Amino acid sequence: MSLHRVSSIETFTTLPAEQRLRRYSDASTRARKLTFNPLPQEWDPQATPEQPQAVGAFEVPKWKRLLQVGLAVVYCFFAAGIVFGYAAIKPVLKAEGAYRNVCSTPDDLPSSEDTCVEMHLNMMFTVAAVATNVAALPVGAILDHYGPRVCGLLASVFLTAGALLMAFEARVPFDGLMLGYLCLALGGPFTYIGSFQLSNAFPRNSGFILALLTGAFDASSALFLGYRLIYQKTEGALGHRRFFLGYLIVPAVIALAQLTLMPAQSYKTMGELVKEMEEEESVADAGPFDQVDEETALLQEEQRQHRADVIEGIQNVLGSAEPDQETRREERRNDISGVWGVMHPYSAWEQIKSPWFILICLFTVVQMTRINYFVATIRPQYEALLESHQLAVQLNNFFDVALPLGGILSIPFIGTILDRTSTLTVLTILVSCATAIGLLGIIPHALWAGYANVCLFVIYRPFYYTAVSDYAAKVFGFRTFGTVYGTVICLSGVLSFSQAALDYLFEEVFAGNPVPVNVLLLGLGLGVGVGLVVFVGVKVGWGRRRKMWDGDARVER
Repeated sequence: MSLHRVSSIETFTTLPAEQRLRRYSDASTRARKLTFNPLPQEWDPQATPEQPQAVGAFEVPKWKRLLQVGLAVVYCFFAAGIVFGYAAIKPVLKAEGAYRNVCSTPDDLPSSEDTCVEMHLNMMFTVAAVATNVAALPVGAILDHYGPRVCGLLASVFLTAGALLMAFEARVPFDGLMLGYLCLALGGPFTYIGSFQLSNAFPRNSGFILALLTGAFDASSALFLGYRLIYQKTEGALGHRRFFLGYLIVPAVIALAQLTLMPAQSYKTMGELVKEMEEEESVADAGPFDQVDEETALLQEEQRQHRADVIEGIQNVLGSAEPDQETRREERRNDISGVWGVMHPYSAWEQIKSPWFILICLFTVVQMTRINYFVATIRPQYEALLESHQLAVQLNNFFDVALPLGGILSIPFIGTILDRTSTLTVLTILVSCATAIGLLGIIPHALWAGYANVCLFVIYRPFYYTAVSDYAAKVFGFRTFGTVYGTVICLSGVLSFSQAALDYLFEEVFAGNPVPVNVLLLGLGLGVGVGLVVFVGVKVGWGRRRKMWDGDARVER
């Protein structure tokens, strides 16, 4: 290479980044293909406006990523799952006269009117709970196609609409409470599903970040509890209209954060970062180009420096120059499960037709309906079981505190159980806990049974949700995870409308006696749960025997 060319390379590499990028823009077609800088869209068929490309965490300053994670945890606490604080806000809405206009009776029978209000409020919660689960499928698609910023802005829109409808429900010519609570419910999935990708902002701590976001989701039900305590303290001075108008601050902060600080694209996963680093290293080892002119020489030098920066950045983010250690740990966890990969080779439709899907879907339908029904009716259930309004209120107040607290405290134990025990053991624990909750829910005149039921329920709820997603990932795989898991949650959400029928049986057919309905749910859950455990147990046992036979055959050969 001539001295003139060497001097040109040195001059080029010392230019500011903007000038170097301008030089790239003027290069030939062949030269542009050699650069690692962002390419025009026609060079990258995957970079479409509908599918924004993920960004590596090493490309964003650490302070900014920390701020993004912290802000996401805060606004998930104020928005992600607030509708599940229904048991706390229900007494406030009843005291504020919710549905009195549609439930007033000519003969002024208080018990009949109260039952009508109870059923309308329960239907409001049922619709919201169903929408939260059904929305997971379209929200995931929107996240994949348009990125987390669009999800965050849509969350802000739904939360704003929900707060306004709840505040002015008496002035609209339709059921403002129903539609408002529905909008609040839809804002939840857009908030927390769009935030999950932030776990990749710090790949070494992704599990901890997911735990923070999940804990914020569980704890968000405490928002209405805090409001109810203030409402009681001020003797109703802070009515629900003023509260929801004040709540408009939350969607405003979310929108502002999305437009200024939060990422427009998702962060790359650890697997994507490892693959990118391996590709960079393989290109570095490929050797020089066959034909080197002045222009390609300049680009080669820039590529070399860029590759070194990329590899160093990825290693800093991953925290190890040997990322395959994480892969080996993941393989060990998969072997422990006993079911890893059993349906991975099949298409989504073949997976959905299999007993692996049908049984977990039926179990999820029963348990989700049961969970939402318990949240909606805990106070009237225990008014009947304990034959005391005061004790039922006391238990309800304990439940309002225990629900968010139990979700937070159980997170590290859930992760340990899922990582260190087999899927068969996890399913056995789920069915055992569900059966115990059912049995505790039919014991009359026993306050201890009520407290035990609540304590077990608030631990079981997050464990159940996490275990179902863990089962789907291990059995069906990540290639079809969105479709299969989304279908399970969507079907379960739609079929949870059966809660309205359970309300009718509880209030009308059985005259406020919760035992028959709880026995029905107990029987359905136990039957489907035992079927699921037996099926998985048989398949796991058969799989182990087949591995032993294959191993013996290899030894003989």
